[in-house]
Amino acid sequence: MSTYSPKASEIERAWHVVDAEGLVLGRLSTEVANLLRGKHKPTYTPHMDTGDHVIVINAEKVVLTSAKAERKMVYRHSGYPGGLKSRTYADLLRNKPEEAVRRTIRGMVPKNRLGRQMLTKLKVYAGPTHPHAAQMPLPYAIEHAQAAKA
Repeated sequence: MSTYSPKASEIERAWHVVDAEGLVLGRLSTEVANLLRGKHKPTYTPHMDTGDHVIVINAEKVVLTSAKAERKMVYRHSGYPGGLKSRTYADLLRNKPEEAVRRTIRGMVPKNRLGRQMLTKLKVYAGPTHPHAAQMPLPYAIEHAQAAKA
């Protein structure tokens, strides 16, 4: 019996909406990364993009546990000597909440062209509205993530 490998024409992609309100950033990101990779499907293949499209709404209402928002840093480098810039996650969540969620999910997918292809199926919005109603996305509930105790 040979190992099953899905053809590109056999891959069915669904659309999921994840409401990030009150969810812990890391737990939300692992669930979304698994949806993007397709690990929830029986046809999952590590070397192929079998994942679904994911829409994350209310990114501005995501939380970090403990005091990580003030302690954890986000780094960016220009490529030039001395070009390292850093800021806290609290600052990033305040100014660009979509970027904070996208960066965290990006760290959980493969670091190659396959991972970049998977990230094209991720849409992140700060508020509760999104322009993808025509795709008829299904709401996706994250059971494992709990609201942080503020």
